[in-house]
Amino acid sequence: MKGRPRHRDDLCWHTRRGAPAQLWLIIVDASASTRRHQALAHTKGLLATLFDHAYRQRARLALLTASGSAPQWQRHGLKASAALQPWLQALGAGGGTPLLPALEQARQWLGARRKAHPKEEVRCLVFTDGRLQQWGTVEPLPCCTLLVDMELTPVRLGRARLLAQQLAADYQHLLSFEAVK
Repeated sequence: MKGRPRHRDDLCWHTRRGAPAQLWLIIVDASASTRRHQALAHTKGLLATLFDHAYRQRARLALLTASGSAPQWQRHGLKASAALQPWLQALGAGGGTPLLPALEQARQWLGARRKAHPKEEVRCLVFTDGRLQQWGTVEPLPCCTLLVDMELTPVRLGRARLLAQQLAADYQHLLSFEAVK
C-alpha cells in the first residue's frame, strides 16, 4: 500500500537485520627496530589503506601502539574517519618493544568489550617485526587474529612467524600485501 496507512493493520514494525557491528583492533609495533629498511613506512601505507576499508565498511577501530617503555592506546573503538590521517602521519618509531604488555592489555580490553558489546564481530591485526628480546608462552587473543610480519631486513630472524604460531594467528608478510596492489 502506498501513502499513509488508513487502518491499524497497515502499520507494521520491521526490525532491522543488518550485519553485526565490526571492530578492528590494530596493534602496531613501533619500536626502533621497525625503522630499519623503512618497515614502518611501508606499514603506514598499508594502515592508510586499512583505515579507508574500515571507513567504507563502517567498522570501528581500536589502535594500540607498542613503543618506548609501555604500550599506548590511541583510539578505543571509535568509527574510522579521516581524523586518523594526522595520527598516522605522526606515527614514529623508537625505544623498546613492549609488544607483550600490549597483547596483554588488548586481551583484557577485549574481554571487557565483549561484555559490553556481545554481538560485535572483532578482528585483530598485529603488525610487528618480531624482534623481541625474549618471551615465554603467549596466550592467543579471544578473536580472529592476523599477524603481519614487518621484518624487511636482509637477514630475517623469523620470530614473527613463531609469535603468530603462539598467538594461534594467521601469518602474512608485509610485502605480500604490496603484491596485491
